[in-house]
Amino acid sequence: MKSKIYIAVLFALAATSACTITPAKELLLPTDKQATEETVHLYNHLLKQQQQGMMFGHQDDLAYGKGWIDEPGRSDVKEVCGDYPAVYGWELGHLELGNAYSLDSVYFDRIRDWILEAYERGGVNTISWHLRNPLTGGTAWDVSTPGVVASVLPGGEKHELYTQYLDHLADFLLSLKTDNGTYVPILFRPFHEHTGSWFWWGKDLCTPEEYKALWRFTQTYLRDTKNIHHLLYSYSTDRFKSQEKYLERYPGDDVIDLLGFDMYDRSPGYRDLLDKCAATVSRLAKEKGKIAAMTEAGGPIETDTEWWTVTILKTLKPYGLSYVLVWRNPTNKIWEAFAPYPGHPSEADFIQFYNDPETIFQQEATAAKLYN
Repeated sequence: MKSKIYIAVLFALAATSACTITPAKELLLPTDKQATEETVHLYNHLLKQQQQGMMFGHQDDLAYGKGWIDEPGRSDVKEVCGDYPAVYGWELGHLELGNAYSLDSVYFDRIRDWILEAYERGGVNTISWHLRNPLTGGTAWDVSTPGVVASVLPGGEKHELYTQYLDHLADFLLSLKTDNGTYVPILFRPFHEHTGSWFWWGKDLCTPEEYKALWRFTQTYLRDTKNIHHLLYSYSTDRFKSQEKYLERYPGDDVIDLLGFDMYDRSPGYRDLLDKCAATVSRLAKEKGKIAAMTEAGGPIETDTEWWTVTILKTLKPYGLSYVLVWRNPTNKIWEAFAPYPGHPSEADFIQFYNDPETIFQQEATAAKLYN
């Protein structure tokens, strides 16, 4: 088995070679043709890297973990395997309200700091957004009233309010820049799990045409009205049973840069369905020239002590996904931890997962120089 250090060296050599012999004009452009240089490089690196290995991601990894909150340098993942994740997930729900902290009680100023920290060390940042229901004022999970999506589209009664939501989002996104003015590239993943009906943008709450229009308006507003050009746009379903269902609400190749799916291990037959979903997304991504990823996951890691190496790694290895991201580790809720911490029952299995040559953590991502 190749060591992690050896793999990191290979990534560094590949990155150096690519930068030396590949002129900028040969780089593929994402859907935003005015994307920043760093965003274009990340897009191209992720397209190539997914055929070499799968990055590991963790939600709120730097913000808190088992028994700690906001302690510099800490990470449950790092304390288990000695390395940070390669992908860092963040949540912006309640930003649209002008609040100081998110629905997960994390201050947005600190999220900004951690996004910059992850970028400076060469990691990848992805953002989700469980925005409030603009029609009822309820949470993102308020599905009491259909027609919310229609209400925020141009001509709808809540369109102006939705643009105000987007203005708050844009202000935050435009603040994600380094001291020298470089904007941090972001994998932006809104309106996720829409193949279910637990969010106000879900399948039973709007038509396919309305969902597509929501995506298109949002991207156009951020890109053209707010002049934001450091986003890669991620389309992310929940579990699905066919290619047709996966693409039923797909807003178009000119809108989406990454094809993803969310899927938690909560029912029998998970591995078989995971295999089928990963195969479909991987194939579609290759056909469309997109990045592929498992954008949100989690499993019974306290009782299934081979979940990392068997359920996730063995199942996903054949499909060339860019990354798999697991959800967060609430400070005081052991049963909801989605990544291991020291002493966790899945710690040994996770270390095997980490040591596999086809999993990519921060050291390899840093060596790959994803942004240049």
